[in-house]
Amino acid sequence: MYRTNTCGELRLSDTGKQVTLAGWVQRVRKMGGMTFIDLRDRYGITQLVFNESDDQSLCDAANKLGREYCIQAKGVVSERQSKNPKVETGDIEIIVKELNVLSPSLTPPFTIEDNTDGGDDLRMKYRYLDLRRNAVRKNLELRHRMTILIRNFLDSKQFIEVETPILIGSTPEGARDFVVPSRMNPGQFYALPQSPQTLKQLLMIAGFDRYFQIAKCFRDEDLRADRQPEFTQVDCEMSYVEQDDVLNIFEDMCRMLFKEIRGVELPAKLQQMTWQEAMSRFGSDKPDLRFGMEFVELKDAFAGKGDFSVFNQAKYIGGICVPGCADYSRKQLDELTEFVKKPQVGAKGLVYIKYNADGTVKSSVDKFYSPEVLQEIKQVMKAKDGDLVLILSGDNANKTRIQLCSLRLEMGDRLGLRDKNVFKCLWIIDFPLFEWSDEEQRLMATHHPFTMPNPDDIPLLTEHPEQVRAKAYDFVCNGIEVGGGSIRIHDTNLQERMFKILGFTKERAEAQFGFLMNAFKYGAPPHAGLAFGLDRFVSILAGLDSIRDCIAFPKNNSGRDVMLDAPSELEPKQLQELQIKIDLHQEN
Repeated sequence: MYRTNTCGELRLSDTGKQVTLAGWVQRVRKMGGMTFIDLRDRYGITQLVFNESDDQSLCDAANKLGREYCIQAKGVVSERQSKNPKVETGDIEIIVKELNVLSPSLTPPFTIEDNTDGGDDLRMKYRYLDLRRNAVRKNLELRHRMTILIRNFLDSKQFIEVETPILIGSTPEGARDFVVPSRMNPGQFYALPQSPQTLKQLLMIAGFDRYFQIAKCFRDEDLRADRQPEFTQVDCEMSYVEQDDVLNIFEDMCRMLFKEIRGVELPAKLQQMTWQEAMSRFGSDKPDLRFGMEFVELKDAFAGKGDFSVFNQAKYIGGICVPGCADYSRKQLDELTEFVKKPQVGAKGLVYIKYNADGTVKSSVDKFYSPEVLQEIKQVMKAKDGDLVLILSGDNANKTRIQLCSLRLEMGDRLGLRDKNVFKCLWIIDFPLFEWSDEEQRLMATHHPFTMPNPDDIPLLTEHPEQVRAKAYDFVCNGIEVGGGSIRIHDTNLQERMFKILGFTKERAEAQFGFLMNAFKYGAPPHAGLAFGLDRFVSILAGLDSIRDCIAFPKNNSGRDVMLDAPSELEPKQLQELQIKIDLHQEN
């Protein structure tokens, strides 16, 4: 065998034992007539010792080794004279008697260390080397552990794991599909699933009343730190349940994961917040509750009390109180003004009021408002001496709240209030069923077209669909949407009404979703579901800023796999077999 032990398991109790280890050379250190090699595998590091006085040729061979050589070493476990408490095997070393090079290595393009000198692009190009790093390996081990815990939990709750197809029909309502040409059906295409949504609903109709799947999903959309073109969902569906049934069981699952993985006890009952309340208080449907700075609406407080036209004409004025920051310099305030003017935020400007520790007040609008008015604002904002109030205004309340949310999060980051070791989780409920799309110039489903309207709001579907609430819910942790789901429509007539509001002709609805509506006619049970983003969940519990480091082979921000150089062009023969002609339009 290539090894009798791993590089992470030998201890003092193994002293005198004959062992064989295999792994990669982390580093080589020559000290006088002694050579020391740190041998690494996924389990840890063990020090190998070569002594010129014992075997000159063996020591010479060790000195010729380079970083990342894959080697085998046979020898005897010995107690170290100079112990290393930083590694678990730091009390022992191996006195090597035989050395075999299993595979030499080129000099790696970056150091295989926790704090590497390789940039993101370089590490992604050589991802198989990056995965040798302890930090990345631990993320994948955490991912593995979480999936085992999730599977065991759901199995204990009578869920059955069912695999659904990867090649399905296109359903362009929502994000863009990745499409796959069919050689045997020229001119026709499969789509890769954005989620197993309709398929898991069919499983409910089929009688599998509790389903789950660790499902690969695909969406052709713009990327960011918590988004990849292919990702993994913990996808679940249940029959004969109402909203609270779903929330309760998956709260229990989340509570188990936080306790097992991080030793954190979530509250016995998580907070539920309506979408409207979340937008009013935090300007986000995924609020970060690790810190305060809740929004205070100030339109009434400023109304008729000054000659500042921007506020007088605004439909919405909102502020946040930043504790202890009245000493911000003009430079710091200018930086915040430039921040809110960035295209990704979109505000036109920023108003500040500094309630200084000595009781004086300084504001960017103090020439428009009397000291008495600014003191009134202090009371409304519940500010104290030493606090800084930041205010945004605009013509669209929700748009301005979203801008104010960006500012709130920026201040949370600047003040170190978004501690990755603190976890604040909640459910967001009562989403709007529809949202207006400027691009499509029509109403779109906020979640997807199979979401059940709130029964109380069904009478509004005909005349005021924009006012209808959805029986939908999102699980949010630390300002990140980790999972979401809804009660599903299981009635053909109601589903047809939904499609009509969304602008589907009867023919289009039948062509794309006729299989589902037809299935509803065969005794469809009430059902609901939820899907967690596994990549996001792992990244939160690992304390990562990006999901890429908890995915074995991620894409970059352009959706490319720089290691495999994908996507890439097809050979002419492949295009001919698929009867596809490429006609690229040149952009001006």
